[in-house]
Amino acid sequence: MPKAPPHDFSEQIDAFLAYLALERGLSPNTVAGYENDLNQLAASLARQGVTDWKAVAADHVSQWIASLSQDEYEASSLARKLSAARMLARFLVKENLRPDDFSQLLSAPKLARHLPGTLTPAEVEALFAAVPLSTPHGLRDRAMLELMYGSGLRVSELCGLLLTDINGEERFVRVRGKGDKQRVVPVGSSSLTALAQYLAGGRPLLLKPRTGGELFLSQWGRAISRKMFWVLIKRYAQAAGIRQSVKPHLLRHSFATHLLAGGADLRAIQEMLGHADIGTTQIYTAVNPQTLVETHARFHPRGSA
Repeated sequence: MPKAPPHDFSEQIDAFLAYLALERGLSPNTVAGYENDLNQLAASLARQGVTDWKAVAADHVSQWIASLSQDEYEASSLARKLSAARMLARFLVKENLRPDDFSQLLSAPKLARHLPGTLTPAEVEALFAAVPLSTPHGLRDRAMLELMYGSGLRVSELCGLLLTDINGEERFVRVRGKGDKQRVVPVGSSSLTALAQYLAGGRPLLLKPRTGGELFLSQWGRAISRKMFWVLIKRYAQAAGIRQSVKPHLLRHSFATHLLAGGADLRAIQEMLGHADIGTTQIYTAVNPQTLVETHARFHPRGSA
């Protein structure tokens, strides 16, 4: 953990963090991440003999990034830290604390393009079949797995659902995503069936005197935690004989990949996943090259023999 920066740095960092939390509405965890990165930057600037933000130049930030590269930080981590420095630089200009943006001449580290892992449809079925439906916990877990795969939710979104977020009649779920942005996502028949079974025979048995409107309950009658769901999905994956490491996000990746393979529109998938940038969604086009070959053969005038 980087030491707290000198006062001449910390005052502006604190103002920037308050801006992120109050005006941008970022989550406490996200703000804490920015704080850690910027305190790290400030400590590096102090070692380089820089005493306040007005004296910071692009070379100072480049030296900081270079030192982190030697510490074997991944390119994605370096890019995130550089992004924090850029946002702070723009904030300082906006607040008239600097006449210019010291980050304009900085170049971002090249990121390797990692394709998201996926489960096959058969593996998804095996995962679901591994969940026993004879207990309230099993009914809950099956409903969670069905909904995560069927609607492409993030694990935090899934665990944070309320009873009022599910509209079975209209077949949609209202989701609160990153930055507290809301979106509406379709819910399939299998998910609705699993939810109905859980609400009828699972959730009532998990209720406690202080239980609120949370949809998926732990044994203590509170919202189930992300950490617990990670443990559960790994347990079911092992029982299903799935060899690859199965994490909750793998079901979200599988949701997008299987939709795309079935011919779904990329913009529609972007909307359902809650991606702000279509470029984030486009990574799924590279997951299954055979699908692209089949699409070309089917739709291009000279694609088939």
